[in-house]
Amino acid sequence: MSKKESPIKTIIVAVVLSLVCSVVVSFAAIQLKPQQELNKELDRKRNILIAAGLLEQGGTQAEVEELFKQVETHVVDLSEGEIVEAPKDFNQRKFAKDPDTNKVLTGKEDIAGIKKRSQLANVYFVKDGDKLDTVILPVHGYGLWSTMYGFLALEPDTTTVVGFKYYEQGETAGLGGEIENPSWRALWPDKKVLNEQGEPIIKLVKGSAQNEHQVDGLSGATLTSNGVENTLHYWLGEDGFGPFLAKVRAGEI
Repeated sequence: MSKKESPIKTIIVAVVLSLVCSVVVSFAAIQLKPQQELNKELDRKRNILIAAGLLEQGGTQAEVEELFKQVETHVVDLSEGEIVEAPKDFNQRKFAKDPDTNKVLTGKEDIAGIKKRSQLANVYFVKDGDKLDTVILPVHGYGLWSTMYGFLALEPDTTTVVGFKYYEQGETAGLGGEIENPSWRALWPDKKVLNEQGEPIIKLVKGSAQNEHQVDGLSGATLTSNGVENTLHYWLGEDGFGPFLAKVRAGEI
């Protein structure tokens, strides 16, 4: 080994190179964060619009922003079902992690496998003039491998599905991951998620659905299908949006 290739020099070069790389990566992360947040917000709006049937797919930023002007964003106190003033910088996922703003679910309550939820939740309205046309609810629940996040859009009767769009999940590609497949999403419009008493009744079944309360399950993905069904039963139930949906049906909202 020559003097120029001493172990000390090698270590010094490695340390300097690591520091330079760390600075570059940190700088890039800081510089890109605003754009990442913008893209995340745009994606949220796009998926709400798709669930509500206002957008097919894609759409430029300008198109999404223009269409989203039809959507009203509100915050609901889930226990009371009342619309409340949104806390500053309200973020439902962050609220779900904060002991001061979350609710820890008991084993019996936690049919969606989420362990805790925010005490407050976003809801979205699309109106035709002053008349409510569509209610969009954010829902999430555990599948086989991951927590699956989506938006469920309902007609003002809070029972008839307008659309259902998952946008974040880590299920098995080609099996449970098909919850994002447009062909499967096309099975949802006009399905009835509640019974006459306002209780969740929608079911994912093996094979072909036989009535308006059933949707074809995902082939080869029984646990993901169960996760979807449990997610909807939780969020449409009394511990989820149930009290809020009852007020919508009663014309109180």
